[in-house]
Amino acid sequence: LEERCRDAFASQETRSSAFQNDVVAALESMGLDPKEEVLMTKTRYRLDAVVEVPKDDGSGGSSANKVIGIEADGPSHFVDRQPTGSTLLKRRQVSRLDGIHVASIPYWEWQEHGKDVDKKQQYLRALLGL
Repeated sequence: LEERCRDAFASQETRSSAFQNDVVAALESMGLDPKEEVLMTKTRYRLDAVVEVPKDDGSGGSSANKVIGIEADGPSHFVDRQPTGSTLLKRRQVSRLDGIHVASIPYWEWQEHGKDVDKKQQYLRALLGL
């Protein structure tokens, strides 16, 4: 029964939003290679995107890469601009069980940049620590 429940949870149909597509396009324009709708192995959650970014080794150089999950969080993820319980649970479980930091992009912050690609890239660089 547990396995059937897990399989049903993981097999839910996915749909990319225009917001998610815009975020992925901005990541690609920065030279990153985002993977979309990535199924996490332990929690079985799907993340909107996952990217590898250089990991700072503290000496000014970089050492290997770190993996960061990206969530383009639309209005259904918030109540009065505070994350819902299910959104917080997903972030916490993915971080702790899958070992991947999840970076949230709230829809209102993304909308502030309008169609300005440079501002979107700047926002993503700050979010990803680049």
